Amino acid sequence: MQSIFREYDIRGIFDKELNEKSVKLIGYFLGLKVKETKVAPSVALGYDARTHSPILKEWLACGFNEAGVSVLDMGLVATPVNYFAGFQEFDGISPNATVMITGSHNPPEYNGFKITINNEPFFGEAIYALGRTIADNMDQAIGSDGKVIAIDAKNRYIDYLTNAFSHLKGMKGRYVFDCGNGVAGVVLEDILNNLAIDHKLLYKEPDGTFPNHHPDPSEEHNLEDIKKELQGDFDFGFAYDGDADRIAVLSKKYNFKGDVLALFFATTMKNPTIIGEVKCSQIMYDEINKVGTAIMYKTGHSNLKVKIKETNADLAAEVSGHLFFNDRYFGYDDAVYATFRAMELIHDGFAFDAHYEALPKLFSTDEIKVPTTESEKFKIIERLKGNLANPSSDFPAIREIIDIDGVRVIFDEGWGLVRASNTTPVLVTRFEAKSPAALAMIQNAMTAMIQKSK
Repeated sequence: MQSIFREYDIRGIFDKELNEKSVKLIGYFLGLKVKETKVAPSVALGYDARTHSPILKEWLACGFNEAGVSVLDMGLVATPVNYFAGFQEFDGISPNATVMITGSHNPPEYNGFKITINNEPFFGEAIYALGRTIADNMDQAIGSDGKVIAIDAKNRYIDYLTNAFSHLKGMKGRYVFDCGNGVAGVVLEDILNNLAIDHKLLYKEPDGTFPNHHPDPSEEHNLEDIKKELQGDFDFGFAYDGDADRIAVLSKKYNFKGDVLALFFATTMKNPTIIGEVKCSQIMYDEINKVGTAIMYKTGHSNLKVKIKETNADLAAEVSGHLFFNDRYFGYDDAVYATFRAMELIHDGFAFDAHYEALPKLFSTDEIKVPTTESEKFKIIERLKGNLANPSSDFPAIREIIDIDGVRVIFDEGWGLVRASNTTPVLVTRFEAKSPAALAMIQNAMTAMIQKSK
């Protein structure tokens, strides 16, 4: 049971870890936490395209009702719509919690819950403590009252974005969107039609078996279909993960990662404050610091949302395509909203390819995952820190070590990152340098140091 309670969310295999008993208990004990913050508590539930998501909704609703929390049901929606509902009022009811039932980009047998209370992420120790409470009360019986109050958050969201980007109506160009049989198409198509934007949607029908390709745009092989479309007369492409909180933006020539997009958006803001995770390119931090303030922080959507509130930053970004706009928006990760902010740049004449090609040239790896175990991953990081404090004489000279999330080791010619994943039993590494030779040198040295620390 305890393994499903992760740093950022609750995640497990349907009917194994996420079964009727465990899910009802999650609803009940989470409901008791929600009750602590409001006299008349309510929770807004939404779910993604996975075949078992509606069943999990019913079980969760039983738990919340047992706890005395009203359940608002928005049905099949994108994760950003679920977050959006937390800022709305429905027939006099303002939900003080939201739960999105989603497996995001995980394999079809997985599902899970992303939770907010009072529009703040419920994560970290709060989730772990919930897991311990449930483990201690597995014998508690929960009833079968699954009543819900239907709400239409989806169309309110569609109207909100249509109005927010009304200036894009009829904009020039042709655009292709790969929804990956996730839930992006549930809202995206209506907004595009409302704005009279020439478009083609790939795999717009939600299908939790993901028959065409896996919905993870951070993996290049999942972008093959949209790249083929871009060989034709489409100007830009956009691709989404399963629950539409991550985006890939592609021109005919390039796939722009989240950190590069953050830099592009920063150029349109006055004295911006932008938060990046530890995996972001040094180019992003250096270039943003020329026009505003760049802050390096921990990886993870919950961590970045908290940091945005703490700093009142304009935007936060992860390389993987989580983009959190606080400028003109609510500060959560929303790939559909980010789509129209990117289209706004296109509309205003921002030259994506030219700006990208003008950036200093660095060489980097994608994420490289090193398998380990849940019990060992954090111990390896601690041993790694110790070994880096006293490296051998043939180890490259270290300029700085940043340890806000794992270790990002700064060398004269680049940097290397090693951090423990908070969601899977792996170490995540990434390397960047000024030349291919320096990249190989840093990667080899850091990889050897990881092996020494195991």
